Amino acid sequence: MTAARRLAAPLVLAAALALGACTGGPPPLDPEASPAADGTGRDVGVQLFQWTWDAIAAECTDHLAPAGYAWVLTSPPQEHIRGEAWWTAYQPVSYRVESRLGTREQYAAMVRTCHEAGVDVWADAVVNHMTAQDAGVGWAGTRFEHQRYPGLYEPVDFHHCGLTPDDDIASYLDAEQVQTCELLDLADLDTGSAHVRATIVAYLEDLLGLGVDGFRIDAAKHMAAEDVAAIVGALPEGTGVAQEVIRGSNEPIQPEDYLGAGQVYEFTYGKELKGVLAGSPRLALTLGEARARYVPSDDAVVFVDNHDTERNGSTLSYQDGDAYALAQVLMLAGTYGTPQVLSGYAFGDTDAGPPQDEDGRVRDATCADDVGPARAWADGDWVCQHRWPEVAGMVGWRAAVGDAPVVDAWSDGDAVALGRGERGFVVVNAGDEPLTATLTTSLPDGRYCDVLVASGCEEARVSDGRVDVVVPPGSARAWDTAARR
Repeated sequence: MTAARRLAAPLVLAAALALGACTGGPPPLDPEASPAADGTGRDVGVQLFQWTWDAIAAECTDHLAPAGYAWVLTSPPQEHIRGEAWWTAYQPVSYRVESRLGTREQYAAMVRTCHEAGVDVWADAVVNHMTAQDAGVGWAGTRFEHQRYPGLYEPVDFHHCGLTPDDDIASYLDAEQVQTCELLDLADLDTGSAHVRATIVAYLEDLLGLGVDGFRIDAAKHMAAEDVAAIVGALPEGTGVAQEVIRGSNEPIQPEDYLGAGQVYEFTYGKELKGVLAGSPRLALTLGEARARYVPSDDAVVFVDNHDTERNGSTLSYQDGDAYALAQVLMLAGTYGTPQVLSGYAFGDTDAGPPQDEDGRVRDATCADDVGPARAWADGDWVCQHRWPEVAGMVGWRAAVGDAPVVDAWSDGDAVALGRGERGFVVVNAGDEPLTATLTTSLPDGRYCDVLVASGCEEARVSDGRVDVVVPPGSARAWDTAARR
């Protein structure tokens, strides 16, 4: 994989960033004070799941850039079927940029605003399939049938696998079924067809023309690796690509098959992190080193959860409170992969869509002032995980430490600690009892504010390479040289 296919830090830092005193939570990044102001630490993305384009634009300026996020992943922007469920967005009707999240003009304006703030924009690209419906009318008025989409596709453009009674995937141990049969009745595009490939490329190029920087390729596993490579290979050099290829035990299709086209989402990371937090937190320090279960670090996009796994229970989610927050801290503190944070809404019904008005348009996301793991969430509340003090603080911490190596690794029972060169130090206490310890750190001597607190300055003093820490159960503490007093 070439470097041009990898996630990259934004080209510019937000001009308005300035280092604040330790009196109001994590300070915004200061290009002068941060030792990684060259961008080496700004790699964290956020999936603003089902956020409207207008809400994303405001968030880029007001919160994402100041916190140090490098890129934002939007929900699929194309026209989709009508309905309240979240998955309506993943059933394309046409490639018009018109959806319940906003218009083409609003999407383009959002991209410009985010770029002005120094945040790249990635789009979730649904190109494996169209809808699972027999017929209907899409969000923007396009009439369609299951395998007929005027101006785009006719029945000849779809797979007709003939391998199962209903043409649906029955076994993931059969690669041909996975890549030519229908996934949950979704009309499966023949991505080996020159016409289908050209149509998909035209859609992606249209989004690039609106300023999009890269794509999450949805359901990449359900397309032959050579088909995905041919599609993304037709895009301009430098287009970012991250592919959804869920790793399954003993399955014939694996993430490694797709590395020639770009990065892949490494699902193993989030699944194993859930087990690590429940059992041996010290193992979090080495997640990603087992090559048999992980792609190389440069090829991996990692996450604590995404919109699918928070619903199927295979990973932690916001409903796990403190454990979820600690998992985010550990992911952002480590060196494996490119991290992506999920930010969505609370739900009881796993099919439930985001808050919508009477016409079906999604309402702009709003974040409460007290977002965090201790808050109780009602269905439809915007959880805003990317603003949780533990998450936003660690995004800034990661931006400050940059590519500094892991040093001063320590563990004791349910507590772990690690440093990143001389730039940062973090302690995580996943246990049920307070942690009181004196630890070795490579931070320069001085006084530091904990970057994970919601407000005020909880100070730690480093002297002769040692720091006294007191960490309540189910919490973490982190310091970096950009938050030195």
